[in-house]
Amino acid sequence: MTKVNLITGFLGSGKTTTLLHLLAQKPQHENWAILVNEFGEIGIDGALLKDRGAVLKEIPGGCMCCVNGLPMQVGLNMLLKQTKPDRLLIEPTGLGHPKQIIAMLTDAVYQPWLTLNATLSLLDPRQLSDSKITANENFRDQLAAADIIVANKQDRWQQSDRLALASWLQQHLADRQCVQAEFGNIDPALLDTPRLNLRPLPDARHHAHSSAASGLAALRLDSNARWRRALNHGQGYYACGWIFDADTVFDTIGLLEWARLAPVTRVKGVLRIAEGLLSINRQGQDLQIETRNAAPPDSRIELINEQDVAWNTLQSHLLKLRLENLA
Repeated sequence: MTKVNLITGFLGSGKTTTLLHLLAQKPQHENWAILVNEFGEIGIDGALLKDRGAVLKEIPGGCMCCVNGLPMQVGLNMLLKQTKPDRLLIEPTGLGHPKQIIAMLTDAVYQPWLTLNATLSLLDPRQLSDSKITANENFRDQLAAADIIVANKQDRWQQSDRLALASWLQQHLADRQCVQAEFGNIDPALLDTPRLNLRPLPDARHHAHSSAASGLAALRLDSNARWRRALNHGQGYYACGWIFDADTVFDTIGLLEWARLAPVTRVKGVLRIAEGLLSINRQGQDLQIETRNAAPPDSRIELINEQDVAWNTLQSHLLKLRLENLA
């Protein structure tokens, strides 16, 4: 029997960092798997979670619960059949709606194979001061579906954030367990908390996605192109991402400035630099970076924003940051 947890949370709440901490504490004798879904087409989280001690299955490009749940069913069935994991952690997109996922996991067909434990919802309390976020139905429904609220990024809170968190919990989630965390570092024992939240969940009213007609090949330069671009939009957000081949190396300082100044809400990437690997994670004005000696198999970066952006301009600047002359 596979134990399953949903790790939900709005864009930038720290889901992937939390998964990395959990994987670092995985018992050696246990077989874990991760099913990860991203709003964009590129698959940044998969690159971050790869080779971390668990079998990984990615579902990029929207929400895993869409299209009658077919993408999730296929991914879930493959993991259960091929790896027979002791524990499965599912990370839906930050713009995903939890109702369909929970309904699928609790369906009679899966009862002989898995047990759905507590759903953990990551929350950055600073987002509670942004009315655009608190009015978003996915933000509210993710919290409503949670058994445990993980109030994350405690190291960056102001007193106003603490007061906003206390008020929100009292008004909306008074009966939920809430734990506070920095950098997604939570006790793995939380994963064995049973599912307690059995309330009916609301339906998603505006749940649709759209991809560029040519998918990952959008704006491919020619048959020898060493990079590709993908576009996606839905849920009131737009995404644009790029993949570069393993031989493309970027200027570190220029890349960091490009990511810092990009006029978007969200920047996430894993890219090859002269020093090895650069991981970029920006939410709003918060920019987190990590460097490692090992070079990634390719370079990937994705931007998400509430409005459409001059992607071609951003792309032109990004291409100039390559250390090779690829003209």
